[in-house]
Amino acid sequence: MSTTERPRILVVGGGYVGLYAARRILKKMRYAEATVTVVDPRSYMTYQPFLPEAAAGSISPRHVVVPLRRVLPKAEVLTGRVTTIDQDRKVATVAPLVGEAYELPFDYLVIAMGAVSRTFPIPGLAENGIGMKGIEEAIGLRNHVLEQLDKADSTTDEEIRRKALTFVFVGGGFAGAETIGEVEDMARDAAKHYRNVKREDMRFLLVDVADRVLPEVGPKLGEYGRQHLLSRGIEVILGESMKSCVDGHVVLSNGVEVDANTIVWTAGVKPNPALARFGLPLGPRGHVDTLPTLQINGMPYAFAAGDNAQVPDLVGRANGNENAWCPPNAQHALRQAKVLGDNVVAALRGFEAGQKEYKHANKGAVAGLGLHKGVAMIVMGKMKIKLKGRLAWYMHRGYHGLAMPTWNRKIRIFADWTLGMFLKREVVSLGAMENPREEFYEAAKPAPQAPKGDAKPSDKKADTDSKAKAS
Repeated sequence: MSTTERPRILVVGGGYVGLYAARRILKKMRYAEATVTVVDPRSYMTYQPFLPEAAAGSISPRHVVVPLRRVLPKAEVLTGRVTTIDQDRKVATVAPLVGEAYELPFDYLVIAMGAVSRTFPIPGLAENGIGMKGIEEAIGLRNHVLEQLDKADSTTDEEIRRKALTFVFVGGGFAGAETIGEVEDMARDAAKHYRNVKREDMRFLLVDVADRVLPEVGPKLGEYGRQHLLSRGIEVILGESMKSCVDGHVVLSNGVEVDANTIVWTAGVKPNPALARFGLPLGPRGHVDTLPTLQINGMPYAFAAGDNAQVPDLVGRANGNENAWCPPNAQHALRQAKVLGDNVVAALRGFEAGQKEYKHANKGAVAGLGLHKGVAMIVMGKMKIKLKGRLAWYMHRGYHGLAMPTWNRKIRIFADWTLGMFLKREVVSLGAMENPREEFYEAAKPAPQAPKGDAKPSDKKADTDSKAKAS
């Protein structure tokens, strides 16, 4: 840990906003002007738009994450959690992965903790649900789905087989539609290598309480996306919710009941609940209340952006929507991080008048629905260009490929896609990754000993012989 007396800029969170804000600050700062400290429970940043492709095996999971220490060599990166912040003393309490918690003083604060999965008290969800917020969950989902195909191919029990081949996805936004599209593609390819499993044996369900899927791209493209999923044999159930999933028995609000070993939850996100312990002004939904300059309301030394911030949408408000807020997506997060970094440096140098307001017009949205399939809405001024199919899929890959941080990861991602054009998709399940030491433990643990009064017949005979020889 640094012992420098230089001003410290504390960045809480090493996600998309935290990484880009720290890079921007380091780029704009003079030599030894301040210490930039980034605190996050993980030592890497995850590019979440690529999680569905990582789950389907189109991209190597290692290429979806960016190591913080490698990208921020001039920053102080601490692997741990900020548990509390004393705003009066300007001191944060950091709990490292091991050892006791300690206090860390700061002069400027950046809140970039992102969001977590928004869940509801549904019976069985915590025990059976699989989220899609981290690379670990994407890898786990891939291994889990392929393992279900292994089970179905190997059993003669029809009930076990039917439950293994039923996949329920809750949430019809970007995350849900993209994930079910990619996973169905993978399962369809994998089924070609099984004797007793065909695509027709599988059942995919997409459930959402809203009345349409992909609302981010508009009603027409959303309807196209729904029809496309239906054409692939995916059941799309809209206007309904999941009431229970105890032991994999899924019950929907419309009375539909299915047994499924795979339940994927992508029904929205919410700000990190840890924000409530930081002494910050929060909005009605738990977001940090910020000004257009990304400064936290009433705290000129503190800033916030991204999914955990309530940032006024100046473009929307100029068009008459007085309650417009920036949506939580990568497009805004990237641009907010740059403005935030510039404003932190301006505050560091005492240039309060140099604070810039964040203002960005929506450029559209892109979504992939599996290999060579997607939808895209490109906004150019007052004109909206709507694309679907293969061209939209190219737009999706192109946009997110270029938005991926660092050229190292950009090149690796495009290399994965290029190899995928010539080589078949890998369909091997590494389910043992969940318990990698289990096999070694079984081999190394002591063999059980028989009770003293329960000797084998051969042992008794040997004992009788030895007594006879002794006499």
